[in-house]
Amino acid sequence: MCELFALSSKLPTLATFSLDEFSRHGGNSGPHRDGWGLAFYEDGYAQIFREARAASNSDWMQFLKHHQHRSRCVISHIRLATQGEPSLKNTQPFSREIGGRRHVFCHNGDLQGIYRRIRETRFKPIGDTDSEYAFCYLMGKIDKLWSATDPTLQQRIETITPVFDRLAELGQANFIYSDGDYLYGYANKRRQANGRIEPPGMCYLTRHCAHDRQALSLYGVELSGEQTDTAQDIVLFASVPLSAEPWQPLQSNQLTVSRLGVIVYPETRCAD
Repeated sequence: MCELFALSSKLPTLATFSLDEFSRHGGNSGPHRDGWGLAFYEDGYAQIFREARAASNSDWMQFLKHHQHRSRCVISHIRLATQGEPSLKNTQPFSREIGGRRHVFCHNGDLQGIYRRIRETRFKPIGDTDSEYAFCYLMGKIDKLWSATDPTLQQRIETITPVFDRLAELGQANFIYSDGDYLYGYANKRRQANGRIEPPGMCYLTRHCAHDRQALSLYGVELSGEQTDTAQDIVLFASVPLSAEPWQPLQSNQLTVSRLGVIVYPETRCAD
């Protein structure tokens, strides 16, 4: 299966260590050799880098790890192809524009029968993966939501949740999605180390750090010098834990929303 990684941060941040460990899973310590992609958000726009080769031996990935854009929202994907050939058009994350925002999406899992059971005519996939088709289905459902003014968070959740729940009926469905304002993580189930397909489909890590560069470096972020006097909040999502820290499993079919390094939905979740 593919692997997902995402970061939501209060301050513009580098995800150096997390990306280093994550990229090693892409063909080195893991089998995900069929492509990788990184999206860095800045002011609602996402710059996306993708390559249809293993991240672990990619010169471009090495360059990006040392020349990253500081961002409050980062989304990444490493691919083990199950549907669609290894090619750039089938490499995630995918993106589309709606409402003047760049919406970014990636998926981990296998959605059996999606072309037969879900009909989407408004948005067309460029490649031939079930993941991009699922993204087109999501875009078709939220298109009207963004047609006038920016929707409220509640309106977004009420529209997105049934879409992800419907896709989860088709198989393993774990999603990372952002509309430029919020970062959404939806966990379903995935193939575990024991070979079983079961929850958790994703895990998360939250941290609040005040004036502590060493604590930040433990989970892979760096701040520029002028930011050292400001407390930092961070939420990390990943398919599997990327460090020995206390990553928490997400519940099955649970949508979790973060913004600026804090989980804002469900409201009962909060930073450590």
